[in-house]
Amino acid sequence: MNEDGTGLLTIGELAGLTGLPVKTIRSWSDQDLLPPAARTPAGYRLYGPDAPARLEIVRSLRALGIGLAAIRSVLHRELPHGLNGTGGSPSLAETAAQWADALDAQIRTLRLQSAVLRSVAARGSAAEELPYMTELARLSARERRLIITDFVEDALDGVDAPAYRSGLLAATPDLPDDPTPEQIGAWLELAALVREPELRAALRRLAEQSARTAVAAGDPAAQEQAARRVAELLRVRGEGAVAAGIAPDSPAAEPVVAELVAAWLPTQTGTADPPAEDGPAARARLLEQLETAAEPLVERYWQLLCAVTGRPAPPRWDTAGTWTTAALRAHPGPYELDRSAFDGTDPDRVLRAYEEVTRDVAALVAAVRPEDLALPTPCAGWTVRQLLDHMVWENLMATSIAEDTPRADHTADHLGDDHHAAFADSVSAARTAFTGSGMLHRTYGPYEAPGAMIVQQVVVELLAHGWDLARATGAPTALAPESAEETLAAAYRIYGAAPRTEGSSFAPERPAPPGAGAADRLAAFLGRDVA
Repeated sequence: MNEDGTGLLTIGELAGLTGLPVKTIRSWSDQDLLPPAARTPAGYRLYGPDAPARLEIVRSLRALGIGLAAIRSVLHRELPHGLNGTGGSPSLAETAAQWADALDAQIRTLRLQSAVLRSVAARGSAAEELPYMTELARLSARERRLIITDFVEDALDGVDAPAYRSGLLAATPDLPDDPTPEQIGAWLELAALVREPELRAALRRLAEQSARTAVAAGDPAAQEQAARRVAELLRVRGEGAVAAGIAPDSPAAEPVVAELVAAWLPTQTGTADPPAEDGPAARARLLEQLETAAEPLVERYWQLLCAVTGRPAPPRWDTAGTWTTAALRAHPGPYELDRSAFDGTDPDRVLRAYEEVTRDVAALVAAVRPEDLALPTPCAGWTVRQLLDHMVWENLMATSIAEDTPRADHTADHLGDDHHAAFADSVSAARTAFTGSGMLHRTYGPYEAPGAMIVQQVVVELLAHGWDLARATGAPTALAPESAEETLAAAYRIYGAAPRTEGSSFAPERPAPPGAGAADRLAAFLGRDVA
C-alpha cells in the first residue's frame, strides 16, 4: 500500500497482491477494465483498494472464455465506480447466460467434428470423403429426411406396396438437438449405407415380397400387428430352441416348427393362393418369406435409424432366423413326433458312457500340441482349435441346461489359452451338474425331453468329434470301446429320422468299411468319410 496514507496501490503492488504480471494489468487498464483511481505527480497510475477484487473478476471471466468487450460491459454495469451512467450494459447474469449459450454451440460443433473424425478413422475413409462427411453431419432435419425419402422412393419405384412404403417413410432420421457422438456417427454410416446399390436391391426384394403377400382386404393396422406378433413368436421360439440345445434337424424341432406354422397361417388369409393348413406348400412359403427377409443390410439400416433417433434397437433376428430356416428345410412336411426317440434311455448307463467317452477324448486332447491347433479336421472345415472349442461348448451348454440357465454365447471363445485345462474343466463341471442337479431323471422343455437323452446327445457329439480329433492328429479312432456300440444305437434312435438337408447338423450317411469299429461306424453314420 502506498505510504502517503491514501490507501492507493501502485501497479507493482497490485501485481504482488494478485499474482498477475504488470504487463497484463497495464493492458487491462488501457482497455478500461481497471481504470486508475489517481496518478502520481510523475504520471504513474494508482489504483483503489477495490482493484484486487476487480482484477479477480476479470481473470475469472477470461478463464471462462468471455471476451474483453463483454467483460467491460459487465464491469461498467455491476460495479459502482467507473459507471458510464447509461444503464444499457448487460448484467453479469445476462452475460454469463449468453456465453453459456455460445459455449454450448461451440461444444456441439466440437462433438460434430469429433464424430466426423472418429467415423473417418473407423471407416478408413479417403481424404476426399472428409468434406462430404462433414457436410452430411451439418445437414438440417429437413435435408436428412429428404435423403431417406429419395432413397426409399427410388428403391421402391414401381412396386405396389403402399403399406411397406409408408412404414419406411415414417421412420425418419431425426437427430435430437444435442446429439451424442454415437448418434452423429450412426447418421454418417446411415447416409453412406443408403448410397449402396446392394441395400436398394435388398429393400426392393422385401417390398416385392410385401406386395405378393399383401392381404386384399381388412384392417391394415390389425394385419400389421398380427404380423409383428408372429415375427416376435418366431424370434422367441427360435432363440429358445437354440438355448435349449434343440438341433434344427432333430425330432424335437418338429413340434416347434408346427407351432410356428400354425401361428403364421392366419396372416396369409386374403393373400393370393393362401395355404389352408400346415403342409409342404405352407412350409415352403414360410421358408421363402424368411429367406427373403434375411437381409443383413436392411437389418443394419433399421439398427442405424434407431441409433440416430435414440430409440431401442430392434431385436436381432440372426440366431432365430438361422435356426428356423434350417428347421423348415429339415422338416419340409409335418409329422407326428416319434417319442420312441425319448424312450429307453437308462440314466446310469448314459452317465457311464459319458465318463468313458470323455476319458478317451481327454487323452486325445492332452496330446494336442500348440502347433496342432491349426490342423484341419474332417468336421465342417474346422481346425483342431475350432473343434476343441466346440467340444468345450457342448459340455458348457449341457451344464447350463442342467442348471436351468441355458447359455447363448455359442460364438464366444470357450477355449482360451489352455485347451487342456478348458476341456478338463468343462468335463468336470458337466459331470457335477449331471449328478448334482438331478438332470438325468428330469425332463426339459415344452416337449418334456428326458435329461438323460440330452446327456446322451452330448455323448454322441463328443464321441463323433473325438473321432474327428483322432483323425486330425493321426491317433487311433477306436474310442470308448465299452460304450461306443450303445452310443451308436442312441445316434440311430435320436437322429435316424432326421433329414440330411442344407443346414442340417450332419452330412448324408457314408458307408463304413467291413469290420469297422463302432466309433468308425458312428462317424460314417454322421457323414464322415471313414475309408
